[in-house]
Amino acid sequence: MASQVLTFRNGHRVTLVDQGTDDRGPYLRLRHELPEPGRQAGPHWHPVLTEAWTVRQGAVRFRIDGRDILARPGDTVTAPAGAVHEFHNEARDTVLDHEIRPPLRHWQMFTLWSALDEAGATTGSGMPRNPLALALLWELQDGYLAGIPPLLQRIVFGSLATLARRTGYARRLKAPAEPD
Repeated sequence: MASQVLTFRNGHRVTLVDQGTDDRGPYLRLRHELPEPGRQAGPHWHPVLTEAWTVRQGAVRFRIDGRDILARPGDTVTAPAGAVHEFHNEARDTVLDHEIRPPLRHWQMFTLWSALDEAGATTGSGMPRNPLALALLWELQDGYLAGIPPLLQRIVFGSLATLARRTGYARRLKAPAEPD
């Protein structure tokens, strides 16, 4: 498999390392190269997928279901389905492997996010400037923001994502046409 690499304006590189199915089911394996310390993901959770990160270089602070974990090279940290998690890298030039099971639409999320970033449609912290783009990313992450009722998120973000597709905004971004 030829690797695909997404590079964000802040230097964050996401490499698609492998995807497939093994005896534990479907997976997606990514490598993140994070040149500067900073927040990588705010508090969120996924009802179905499990994520695991192995630090190869640097240090990453995770918070999983209220527990703080400082991971260093060789450490693997897992957020099972349903666990609220967030993380930020604490060292320059941090490298971590990221495994998602099942992958659902995670690679599509990173691809769309990269396209938005490349087009200058994100803030300095990487958040989309347009609420329609934010809704499309929310939909692709296959999860929920912590602290906001899931039903409210489905109503607000789901409606905005539908609007993005119906108005042609998603097509102009080359976003997936419909969620699975």
